[in-house]
Amino acid sequence: MKWEIKEGIPIYTQLVQQMKSGIASGEYSPGSRMPSVRDLAMEAGVNPNTMQRALAELERNGLVFTERTSGRFITEDNKLLAGLRSDLAAEHIGGMFEQLRKLGMDDQEIVRSVKHWAGEVE
Repeated sequence: MKWEIKEGIPIYTQLVQQMKSGIASGEYSPGSRMPSVRDLAMEAGVNPNTMQRALAELERNGLVFTERTSGRFITEDNKLLAGLRSDLAAEHIGGMFEQLRKLGMDDQEIVRSVKHWAGEVE
């Protein structure tokens, strides 16, 4: 996974968001074993405690689970994964609409542009 850490946003929040994207996209396959906290922290260039905090958040959300002697695994709950994809899509679409409205476009213009971009020319 390629990690992008930006200034001004708590690191653990960025780690959670990036891992959610990785889970939603299938980069981390359902049921697959996650790398260790130490390995993930080294890969992301962050403190292991920060990575542990991010993983604990994912676990609270049900996206990962721990098997005591085997490590952490990605959930296989398809309903939860579909909900995650839907939530992430809504965030991206909402952000896109917000940015395009700032450019002076109304919602109908935005929808037409999206349909055009997707090849659904009216």
